[in-house]
Amino acid sequence: MFDIGLSELMLIGVVALVVIGPERLPKVARTAGILLGRLQRYVSDVKDDIQRELQLEELKKLQEEVAEQARLAESSTRREAGELESSLNNVIAPPDMPSLSPEAPVADLTGATPAPCVPAGTVSEPERPASQSETGAGDTVKP
Repeated sequence: MFDIGLSELMLIGVVALVVIGPERLPKVARTAGILLGRLQRYVSDVKDDIQRELQLEELKKLQEEVAEQARLAESSTRREAGELESSLNNVIAPPDMPSLSPEAPVADLTGATPAPCVPAGTVSEPERPASQSETGAGDTVKP
């Protein structure tokens, strides 16, 4: 940080001893050490915050790139699926036959003639097997 050698440090110590005095020098040195430690922690915290912000920006850019790649992959997959569906429809239903796709027009039955009605009584009902009560086999005759 600072380019201070041992001789300069000794000169600063002697000047501080003369200016501050021997009684207050240990207290001032302790306070200066505490303040220097706080300054180092503050600088370290600022560096960490800047590093985190840079990493966050890089992650956001990476997330945007991944999202764009996913959109491109989805669109190409949809396009390929559409092409595959159309080719399968051409194989299943030749061009001269109506398409089986959901978009195919539905036949209009509003002008169709209804089926002829059958008069009542001309259609026979299916035969049912006779039960015991109808045949009289289980009945007893009382005089």
